[in-house]
Amino acid sequence: MDVVRSLIQPVTHNLPAPIRDIGVGLLGDTCYKALILDVDETNVECIKLAVSKGLGVGIVGASAVVKVPQILNLVRSRSAAGVSFLSYLLETTSYLVSLAYNVRNGFPFSTYGETAFILAQNVVITLLVLHYSGRGAVAALLAAVLAVAATALFSTPGAAAGGGVGALAVSSAQLGYLQAGAGALGVASKIPQILAIWQEGGTGQLSAFTVFNYLVGSLSRIFTTLQEVDDKLILYSFVAGFALNAVLAAQMVYYWNAATPAAKKTAAKGKAVSSPGSGSASSTPSKKGKGKKPSKK
Repeated sequence: MDVVRSLIQPVTHNLPAPIRDIGVGLLGDTCYKALILDVDETNVECIKLAVSKGLGVGIVGASAVVKVPQILNLVRSRSAAGVSFLSYLLETTSYLVSLAYNVRNGFPFSTYGETAFILAQNVVITLLVLHYSGRGAVAALLAAVLAVAATALFSTPGAAAGGGVGALAVSSAQLGYLQAGAGALGVASKIPQILAIWQEGGTGQLSAFTVFNYLVGSLSRIFTTLQEVDDKLILYSFVAGFALNAVLAAQMVYYWNAATPAAKKTAAKGKAVSSPGSGSASSTPSKKGKGKKPSKK
């Protein structure tokens, strides 16, 4: 290890200032010195912190596109089949509260950054589901309600002096209660989607990429929360979320080759046309010799 250290240290001691600042910002002065400058492989706590930070940054980066395939599925098919509006509505509400809770408590962005990106994508998906379900007016109303709710959640009570929407600002204590409810809401949001898949016998326009990334992300978040955030409300919500994400992933695998409801209807229609007694030309009895008048001589 001494040989490796002697090769690495000349590089780590001469890193460009911007890279050094990012490293210190992520790891802190103590762990940056131990891992980067001293290359101390025995510092278990700092290694666990580095792994947590790496996972956190990876999750945040992946979250920027995690639901783009789902959005593309909806736009391409112009159908919301297999996608539960209630599920996305509950999840969007949960993420909105959680984002406000994390921001106002000053937690490291690497521990919750994906919430912001997924929230934005969830809003788009929820509005698309309403649009393709023929409920455009409801979509417009929902957008307005979410805007008012965001203003109230991110505003501090001190900012309410001017009146208006700011007067709805919630206190830190109230936000804590809302976060407890948001954790339960986030977990509950998976249930309508699970039921929708079960009832339809297929996953419809649900994106496999999104489902499996959620599964990996929720598992990683359990680790990062244990390492960096001393908040049981957040931890328990990630544990429960992982359990239900695992159910969704199992459904995705089980119904992987299942025909969609539309395909099943098409197949059934084809069988009806070709089946005996359905009135097709091939199954109509011949009427030769019937109904003919005798010729007159």
